[in-house]
Parts: sequence; structure tokens; C-alpha cells
Amino acid sequence: MRFLSVKAARTAVQGFAVAALLVTPVLAQDADHPANEKLKVACDLGFAPFCFKTAAGETTGFTYDMSLALAQKLGRPGVDVTDSNFSAIFAGLFSKRYEMIPAPTNITPERAQQMLFSEPYMPTGLGFLVKKGGKIANLEDLKGKALTVNNGSISDKWLTDNEAKYGYTIQRYNKNADAVQAVMIGRAFANVADAPVSRYVSTQTPAAEVAFVLDSGRNFGIAFRKEDAAFRAKVEEALECIKTDGTLAKIHEKWFGVKPDASSSSAKIYPGVGAPDFEGYDATEHKAVCK
Repeated sequence: MRFLSVKAARTAVQGFAVAALLVTPVLAQDADHPANEKLKVACDLGFAPFCFKTAAGETTGFTYDMSLALAQKLGRPGVDVTDSNFSAIFAGLFSKRYEMIPAPTNITPERAQQMLFSEPYMPTGLGFLVKKGGKIANLEDLKGKALTVNNGSISDKWLTDNEAKYGYTIQRYNKNADAVQAVMIGRAFANVADAPVSRYVSTQTPAAEVAFVLDSGRNFGIAFRKEDAAFRAKVEEALECIKTDGTLAKIHEKWFGVKPDASSSSAKIYPGVGAPDFEGYDATEHKAVCK
């Protein structure tokens, strides 16, 4: 029988240990993103037109349709949606209640320090929704007014940061639908939300209109855990494929009435992986292979 020397045995053990370290992250990724199970995503149900329930209780919306399209490209058998208030949605991601957040999430430097983002998929800004007849010529017109907002959203942060400057008061709600209703019944002057949401609500609510839009220069992106770079790359490839084949444009037209501008982030393919100019961006060139 042949025996290894102590040195050779030690080298072999070290080799096995290194191999185990290399395999473990792959196994963990597979466990977190099982290919034979539905894609687990989170959204704030009630945030029309992105994610909400029909009168029959079925989940629908732009986010849901986009997630279904991504799942199909990934070879996953459908989508499993977790309803989460936006104020708690990131905590659920970090605790692995779901695999990603496709719900409208502004890409910001602060968030990019805590999570990974896909390339942008929709431009946004802040929309100020009022009862018809309400006027907002500029931000100074907000002085003394009560404004409603979805708790924990980027709109909430903007209102909080600028409250002293412009002199309004803030009413926070766990659902944007409740924040809109507060305006409609006269409890507040305006609801502040992402501009695409405000525009959609105005088309569905005859008594409402968008009085003012603040261009933020921001975009929505899909959010992932920091350790999920490989999974993000797969989803980004799927996202680029649904941009390229026109699927995302069709979903956009379905929910917003128009196809996205060819130069917007809803149609543009970005170099590298992730959101350019933000932490977590990988500039490595790649070409999406679309099925």
C-alpha cells in the first residue's frame, strides 16, 4: 500500500480546502436561486400601475409582467410575489425572503452602498398629484400645504430633506393608494410619488391631475443582495434580452399607453453589468445571449 508523506498529505488537504471554498459560494447561489422553482420577488401591492391586485384578487401590473418576462428568459417556472410595504422591502431582501426587488426602486448612491443594482430599466422623477384645480407653479407654492407620501420611498426622503426649506408638512402612509385617497377626500393638498405612478393614477382617477413634475434625473433598477453578483449578471442578461426583443416596450405600452422613447433607460442597453457610475457596477464587457 502506498502512503503519502506528511508534506504531501498536508498539501492535498489544503487543496481540498481551497476547492471547497470555491464550490461553497456556487452551491449557496444555487440554493438561493433554485432553477426549478418560481422566481421569488417583492413588490408593494397597491402601488398601481406597478404591482396591485385586480377586483378578482389576481396580482398584475408593470412590475409583475416584467418579472414574468424575466422569469421566462431565466428558465424559471413563473413568479412568486411577496407583498411588502416599501419601508420594509430591503430588510426582506437582506434576510432572503425573496431573490430580488423588481418593484420601482430608485438607484441612489446610498442604496448602492448596501445592495447591487441592475442596469436602469425606467427613468423617473417626482410627481405631485392634486385634486383637479389645484395649482403648483413651483416648489415655493408648497409652503403651508400638507403632502402625503408612501412611507420609506424615495419621495419620502426627498420630502423629509426639503421640509424645512419649503415649509410643508408630511403625512406618511404604508400604501400609496391610501396616500392618494387622503388627497382626494381633502385631508391633504398633494400626493408625492414617482412620476410614472402619479401619471397613471391621474388617468384612473377623474378628479385627480398631476400639477407638477420634478425631474430627478434618476432611474429605476432591480435590487439584489451584495453577494449575488453572479445572479445579478444572469438577470441583467434577461433584462437586456427583453429590451432587445421588444417585450419590455410592449409591457410599457400596456401600462403607460405609449412605447418608451428609444433613448430612455427602458430601451437602452448599457455596457458592463449594473448601474454605471454607482458602487457595484462591473464594467466588464459582455454580450447578452438571448433565447
